[in-house]
Amino acid sequence: MPRSVYVLAMGIFAMVTSEFVVAGLMPQMADGLGVSISRIGYLITAFAVAMAVGGPFLTVALLRMPQKSALMLLFGIFLVGNVLAATASTYPAMLVARIITGVAAQAFFGVAISICVQLARPELRGRSIAVALNGLMLGTLLGLPLATVVGEHLGWRAAFWTISLLTVLAALCTLVGVERLDPVEGEGGFRRELHVFANRRLWLTLATSTCVIGATFSAFSYFNPILTDVTGFATATVPLLLVAYGAATVVGNTVVGRLADRYTAPVLLCGLLLNLLFLVGFALLAHLPVPTVLLMMGVGLVGVTMNPALTTRVQRAGNARPLVNTVHSSFITLGIIIGSSVGGAAINEFGLRAPLWLGAAMAAIGVVTVLPDLRRRRTGDSGAESPEGWTVEERAVEERVVEDRVGVVAGGVDGAVGPVDREPAGAEAVGRRA
Repeated sequence: MPRSVYVLAMGIFAMVTSEFVVAGLMPQMADGLGVSISRIGYLITAFAVAMAVGGPFLTVALLRMPQKSALMLLFGIFLVGNVLAATASTYPAMLVARIITGVAAQAFFGVAISICVQLARPELRGRSIAVALNGLMLGTLLGLPLATVVGEHLGWRAAFWTISLLTVLAALCTLVGVERLDPVEGEGGFRRELHVFANRRLWLTLATSTCVIGATFSAFSYFNPILTDVTGFATATVPLLLVAYGAATVVGNTVVGRLADRYTAPVLLCGLLLNLLFLVGFALLAHLPVPTVLLMMGVGLVGVTMNPALTTRVQRAGNARPLVNTVHSSFITLGIIIGSSVGGAAINEFGLRAPLWLGAAMAAIGVVTVLPDLRRRRTGDSGAESPEGWTVEERAVEERVVEDRVGVVAGGVDGAVGPVDREPAGAEAVGRRA
């Protein structure tokens, strides 16, 4: 695995820590800015909307820039947002800071995942995505508790300064540890980037991602009140349970990453069916402590951990370039927004178990969106993994470009990959991927 992938995970870790920090410091921030907790909650929504809407536009603006340079620029924008948050004296200033960081984070995810795919050998692409996305899992497992502890003991502003320091450290590591990828002829054009979105199958794969993440976050967003008010756990116990949940996501992400390349659709189907089962069980047995903990760990194993398979599927339906990856992240964020907002509204009408039933419903819809891929796989349709409007020759050209980069980078770093090791390009390679 190229070392650059591990370096990119550090950047994602910093971004995710910033994304979730407000959730852990809501009372302190409300006191410091002189507003209600509900208005602090809108900062979370603003960050998510900025990611979903603003991220793709920023990515388009960076299309013709070398991708490593784009990463460094995004680190700079993200750092400005966090410094502004750390020094904000008014709520509007904090709102602007969160919008800036949200837009930069989303664009960063898209560019970083694109680099991961370009640097990894074809058979390791799913694993490379999983390694990079471990920054997401570790941000939830370690980053959020770290920022919360710092905020509680040193003040909420210190938490944002800490994230700023993490951002600088990740940027320096990226500057030194990530190879520069030169632009390739025919790559990065705006029309070429947009052309792929005419593919209806791409939109179906994006819908799957929204359902998978929405199903998980409809439950995750309300774990705290469910565990205390329905199950009866003490408040002090909940953080320990959330750490265990985070550990389960790291394990699940690693396993899915190893299977995502060869068994993309079957992995997604199994994950969705298991998540459906765990969420229904959670809703029915939430009043019992032991089943609740086991089912919550199950959701951790098969929920957001589907990300490597989701990303692999989207890239096969579209491409592995930054705009597709960023739009995919926007659809993931849309799932978070739907799961958390609709789940909250459902609580008011039907009680605390309602988000779990909502999650189960979204998982069931997700199953339906995966079935067409399974039919293609069963009938051996070799075009199943190619976007509409792309000929075999066009796909072969792109595969050769990516694999040439892999050979150059790996050969220059550790000599691990040479021409003999590369997977064949052209129709034979396309057929193998289908």
